[in-house]
Amino acid sequence: MMEDHRRDAIYDKGVKSHQMQREKKSGIIREKGKGGERVYKANSAQQMSIYDSYQKMPEHIKKLIDKSWAKDFAEYIFPRINEERFSVLFSETGSRPNTPVNVIVGSLMLKEYFGQSEEELLMSIYCNVLYQYALHLTQMEKPPLSDRSWSRFRARVLEYEETYGRDLMKEEMESLARVIAEHMGLKGEVKRMDSMMVASRCKRMGRLEILYAVNERAVHLLNRLGICEYIPKDCMHYLEKDDRNDVIYRRRGAEAEGQLAKAIKEGLELQKVLEETGLTDKEEYKLLHRAIDDQTETDENGKRVARDKRKISPTSLQNPSDPDATFRRKAGENYTGYVGNIVETVCESGLGVVTTMDFEQNTYSDSQFLKDYLEQRSEDAAPEIMLTDGAYGGQDNVNEAKAKGVDLVTTCLSGQAPDIVMGEFKLSEDGTEVISCPMGHSPEKSTYKERDSMCRAKFPRCCCENCPYRDLCHAKEQKNSFVVYVSSKTIDRALLLKRLSTEECRQLTRLRNGVECRPSLLRRKMDLDRMPVFGYIRSKIFFMLKTGASNLIALFCYQKRARAKSALFA
Repeated sequence: MMEDHRRDAIYDKGVKSHQMQREKKSGIIREKGKGGERVYKANSAQQMSIYDSYQKMPEHIKKLIDKSWAKDFAEYIFPRINEERFSVLFSETGSRPNTPVNVIVGSLMLKEYFGQSEEELLMSIYCNVLYQYALHLTQMEKPPLSDRSWSRFRARVLEYEETYGRDLMKEEMESLARVIAEHMGLKGEVKRMDSMMVASRCKRMGRLEILYAVNERAVHLLNRLGICEYIPKDCMHYLEKDDRNDVIYRRRGAEAEGQLAKAIKEGLELQKVLEETGLTDKEEYKLLHRAIDDQTETDENGKRVARDKRKISPTSLQNPSDPDATFRRKAGENYTGYVGNIVETVCESGLGVVTTMDFEQNTYSDSQFLKDYLEQRSEDAAPEIMLTDGAYGGQDNVNEAKAKGVDLVTTCLSGQAPDIVMGEFKLSEDGTEVISCPMGHSPEKSTYKERDSMCRAKFPRCCCENCPYRDLCHAKEQKNSFVVYVSSKTIDRALLLKRLSTEECRQLTRLRNGVECRPSLLRRKMDLDRMPVFGYIRSKIFFMLKTGASNLIALFCYQKRARAKSALFA
């Protein structure tokens, strides 16, 4: 699904123009190009030199820099970027040193923080003294960056993750987040988790348009390879200039349905041709094969026909330009793309730093994100309170979190809520028998329905007739008795609602609501839904950078308040 990413890349143009040959040896990726191998070299400019241009600046400019974001970035972020983490992307021996990794990563964070393009970022680094100071470049006559430095670096990170499955950018952003949280005095006792839909940059396509697109790619592949004689006669129209509009946009009703059947037939013919010509390793064939499997099924006569659209999987191909994107319907809206999950470490004032970040296809559930977080948590980690919404809940998750030293507090529970009095029922250890009701009465008879995981308890009339909880328990009156249905899940949910009604939990609930600001911030300031790339790993790299850059806001705000406070008491 994630193979041959370069074919659809629209952003990392440097990868296409610079034909790289890769040689893997002992976990080291070597790049061979016009300038020879790039050898890894750590950046020695971690501290300001006495010869840099900053020392020659007027005092009033120095004071302005000392009060700006550049001072905070230069002191707290830049020196803590772990260059050694990225050393695996470069050679141990070679003729030319790499561009300093901390300059690359630091500038990428500033790019996302200020919402710049790469051209604007390069201009800022060359012309803006704040950028130069933040990236420790004031001692250099010329910044060691070009317009392709960032795209080539991302290409290395992408290829390394595809090869070894290790996400270097995620590791670095989480590491810097822990540095910020420690500097701000966030101890990690309270955390909050939330997810957000991340839209793919690809256009949303209908069934006919998807099949047309994969057929068209297959035909153009045969044409590009100079074997047009293999193109079926019925498929020659894909080479015509205005054919897409004729087939897709100028057809209506029954005529459009006929075009769908025709596209399926042509797709099957092209699939057979590509198999016979030995082109099954091409991306065009893989997309064609996948689209046909997604959109068709075999009828009783053994013929491939259009699949009922209600049976099409959410993981089906949404657009050939972004084959990793999936479909999901949430809160009444349709989404095509991915889902991001964040864990914020917060203080009592509500100020938070994202210390854990994940990114998956949007069919990934919130509950699974929580399970992944708990699985990665070490056994000797300090106890913590995790605030989430109801999508992360469930008794299984609560029990697993408790075993890991996490107090899971879920809010905004979905479904019908039982009365908190139901939590006072006592069941046997295996949950198959009612021992007593909230008033302490034992039932005459208790039976268990395994199909519904429900206990049926029969109480004498004298116990329930004048009971103040009779309506709350939903006791059903019979001739000589009352019957109550209760399960362990109902009891657990009632106990949770009872806990959430306490003042302590109400305070935690208000604190959890603050996490909703982070998705809004990422969308408004970081352009989260307009990432200029296609593909899962490429999109993930940008998501990690954007989320890491959003933590700079918390750091700069904290430092600004600290300076104001120190000036007040000076």
